[in-house]
Amino acid sequence: MTVSLRDLFEHHLIFVGGKGGVGKTTTAAAIALMAAEEGRTCLLVSTDPAHSLGDIFATTIGDRRTQLVDRVWGLEIDPDVEAARHIETVKSQMKKLVHPRLYNEIDRQLDLASHAPGASEAALLERVAELMGDGGTQFDLVVFDTAPSGHTVRLLSLPEVMAAWTDGLLRHRVRSSRFGSVLKHLGGGQIKGDDLSMIDSAQDHRDESLGGKLNNVLETRRRKFLVARDRLRNSATTAFLLVVNPDKLSILESRKIVNLLGRFDMNVFAVVINRVLPDELGAGGDFFEARYAQEQTYRREIASVFSALPQVVVPLLCHDVRGLDSLREIGRELTGAWTGA
Repeated sequence: MTVSLRDLFEHHLIFVGGKGGVGKTTTAAAIALMAAEEGRTCLLVSTDPAHSLGDIFATTIGDRRTQLVDRVWGLEIDPDVEAARHIETVKSQMKKLVHPRLYNEIDRQLDLASHAPGASEAALLERVAELMGDGGTQFDLVVFDTAPSGHTVRLLSLPEVMAAWTDGLLRHRVRSSRFGSVLKHLGGGQIKGDDLSMIDSAQDHRDESLGGKLNNVLETRRRKFLVARDRLRNSATTAFLLVVNPDKLSILESRKIVNLLGRFDMNVFAVVINRVLPDELGAGGDFFEARYAQEQTYRREIASVFSALPQVVVPLLCHDVRGLDSLREIGRELTGAWTGA
């Protein structure tokens, strides 16, 4: 099977992933630059907490869209900042649904929740889901430079988990409403000012549609994550590019990634074999000959393990990757033939 970089550009969403340190950021940046030079607009998003996107472009990016070059914008998502922003949004929404006496308790509970395991990842996912939806429609391509593979897999699985969680809340909300109606019928109505009445305090709160508002909040989040899940699984609009180095640990990790993505109905578009030693090192003394021979063994293993996937080789450069010229150099390698068995 043979594909090309231009085939990759036919997708609206591109995820570049792999083991930490294999060169995901440089690959993602080179892809975005090549797409821009073909006339496409591109949003380049880093979800890795150890951001290096700004370093490659020799500029400061941060968590706001920043134009890097003509037709390319960059965005570095900070999971902790996203979590704090998400908690503040939830606080604001909840305070519209409860008695004012519960405001302090809401603040206390949600401040605790902000430190719970997974809070940052959940907030990160919500931002990514927004960019996969309406937030990314103004760009031809949205390229995600993802975190190391463990985070990537959780990023792909969380939409289903959170959609199921939201469905559960909605079902609980319906049951609570029915139970509340029965109690109201038996007891003659709610107790005015009941501090335990988190929602539906009809006598203390003027708004009589709090239940409907809560449902709308939950349904909106549910739709957002369902859309993200469906787009992740749509191979016509979403592509996952795997970056691997010719070394044993990278191969083992990448093999796990392919298997795990398959469990979530995500297919890998192609494999980028990055930082390959040039052939001339095979005759450069005992040390270089040994390293070159070892790498050739791993390249044969990569060709075998990922034989069903298109592959492209990017050589190790003799200099650091920083600035547009270096990215174009990598881009020229990526525009070559992507071949597979």
